[in-house]
Amino acid sequence: MNILKLLDKLSHDNFFTAEASRLETITNMSLFGKKAATAAAPFGLGALVVSPAKAETPTKEFTGAALKSTLTDALQLALVLEYLENEYYALGLSTAGLIPNSDRPVFMQISKHESAHVSFLKSTLTSLGTTPGAKPTFDFTANGSFSPFTDYNQFLVLAQAFEDTGVRAYKGQAGNVMSNKVVLQAALQIHSVEARHASQVRRMRANKGWIELANGGNMPSATDPVYAGEDNVNQSGYNTGSLFGTAAGSAAYDEVMSGSDAQTIASLFIV
Repeated sequence: MNILKLLDKLSHDNFFTAEASRLETITNMSLFGKKAATAAAPFGLGALVVSPAKAETPTKEFTGAALKSTLTDALQLALVLEYLENEYYALGLSTAGLIPNSDRPVFMQISKHESAHVSFLKSTLTSLGTTPGAKPTFDFTANGSFSPFTDYNQFLVLAQAFEDTGVRAYKGQAGNVMSNKVVLQAALQIHSVEARHASQVRRMRANKGWIELANGGNMPSATDPVYAGEDNVNQSGYNTGSLFGTAAGSAAYDEVMSGSDAQTIASLFIV
């Protein structure tokens, strides 16, 4: 099965389950940027941003209204990330001559997925009685640091950074939905699709599909926070590097990213 058929299949096979669309759903994907504390207020994130440790380690206090708030905060955060990815790919596809014809079908398919994610999140928030957050104003140049719509290589660089950050941040908030089996299932389904996006874009840049050490693979230093901590080889007391070597050992496990770290990366691209 070629990559386009695979991506299309992933976007339909059990992606929007009937149960998931009825429930609170989805974990906290995340953002990217510099000013976590400043960014938190307009996004209405509440507990997820203020106390990432609690978000990643649920306790008995997260019940009733508090639990619903945590879930809706996660949805709002996920929505901002999906807004970002959706607009980024839409702008890239609409920029004449930017994406080579050979690569356009891939980004057209990924763009469809991101658009579907936005619609799903907005619908789920509405069903919970929560108004979905408005789409932020994005600056994909990061105040002049990048030129993604005039340089295809830079377009790929940011696509990789967005996807890799989203995957890590998504895992970092899994604890928010651990108590709800249906929500957790939907979160894992969407997370795996985003991970496939990340792997595909990485390979389009001649990188490995996985991450080794704290190195994104031929990425500018501005993206270093996306890969911070990925050189960890200690997993539950076991040193994976002792058997396979440091690089392979670190690649055997993807590291999580806290909500606050993800937001610190995110606001770089939000005006």
